Amino acid sequence: MEQYPHIRILMGIVLGLSITTLLKGLAQYVQHPGRQKPYWIHIGWAVTMFVLLVHFWWWEYRLTHVQEWTFLRYGFLIGYIVLFFLLCTLLFPDDLRDYDGYRDYFMSRRRWFFGLMALSYVVDLGDTLIKGRDYFAGLGHEYLFRNAAYVLLCLVAMRTRSQAFHAGFVAIALLYELSWIFRLYEHL
Repeated sequence: MEQYPHIRILMGIVLGLSITTLLKGLAQYVQHPGRQKPYWIHIGWAVTMFVLLVHFWWWEYRLTHVQEWTFLRYGFLIGYIVLFFLLCTLLFPDDLRDYDGYRDYFMSRRRWFFGLMALSYVVDLGDTLIKGRDYFAGLGHEYLFRNAAYVLLCLVAMRTRSQAFHAGFVAIALLYELSWIFRLYEHL
């Protein structure tokens, strides 16, 4: 238990970099409103990622109950949070000169973005198991269905350029994530 605060520090640093990337990316629309035309699906995923990151930090509190830490568990968790960082950097690249705005960029990088997002939902299963089998079982069948559905939707999103699909996916993902948080994690 004494090891967890040490582990949480590195996780917090990477999480902080992820949130910074999102907030800096969103702030550019205020700082330079005419420079890049906003693409609402892209902004929707940035907001969804922010919610996922805040949610991640909340549910990681359960790691305080882990009695035995190994370097493998530690590495696994650091790898998990790095996935979120990569997702955030894919949303807001350093340079858009090779693209015709955020819509063009997002669609050209959708395979990377949704591939990493699908991987994050698979890795989430391991993260949940680290917190204990009772915790895992307490999430019920919805948890497994949720993760499987997200993986499938991400696989479709990797392949399609359909604006209707991407609009529906980001709207459903954000609303569902908020619902999930308020139904399951109102209290620590």
